[in-house]
Formats: sequence, structure tokens, C-alpha cells
Amino acid sequence: MDTITSMVAEKPVVIFSKSSCCMSHTIKSLISSYGANPTVYELDEMPNGQAIESALVQQLKCQPSVPAVFIGKQFVGGADQVMSLQVRNQLAPMLIRSNAIWVWNRT
Repeated sequence: MDTITSMVAEKPVVIFSKSSCCMSHTIKSLISSYGANPTVYELDEMPNGQAIESALVQQLKCQPSVPAVFIGKQFVGGADQVMSLQVRNQLAPMLIRSNAIWVWNRT
């Protein structure tokens, strides 16, 4: 968990992903569409990716393991949770509070 904590420190948005995961791609696209520039860790391209994925599953109960999204150093969840925030119009305010974006236009 210390590894994950250090990876999300001082970054407004962090996404743990796999390059072949379509839901990870969707969440990255959604967050980027607000103008945010998330830090993305592609676990399948990292030497310690399996260990990080195990920590996400065992300690944070991520099922499936990716995407795993942190906003403002807080674990938000996976694709379902992020999409739920989007539908309830709560994603943009979270991105603003974490300083991932500064201005949001609802148009």
C-alpha cells in the first residue's frame, strides 16, 4: 500500500490501468474530456505492475483491478463508480476540488 500511496501523492488524478482494457481507456477519455491530465500507470507495462495490481485487489478491494481511479489522493473506485459520479454530475466538482481542472463549462 505504501507504493500506491507514494504513486498518488501530489497528483490530482491517478488512474491505474492496463493498456488492453477498454474500460480503462473509456475512463481515461472521460476524465481527459474535462481538460484534466491524469497520471496513468499502465500496470501491464511496469516491472512491478503485478505487485501493484495485487495491492489494489487485496487492500482496496478493486474488482476488477483496473481501472482504479484516485482523485485528490482519495480512492474513488473503478469504472462503475466513476461513471456513477458522472451521471450524478459529481465528477467535475471532484476534479475542481482536487485542482485537476480550474474551470468547467456545462455546455
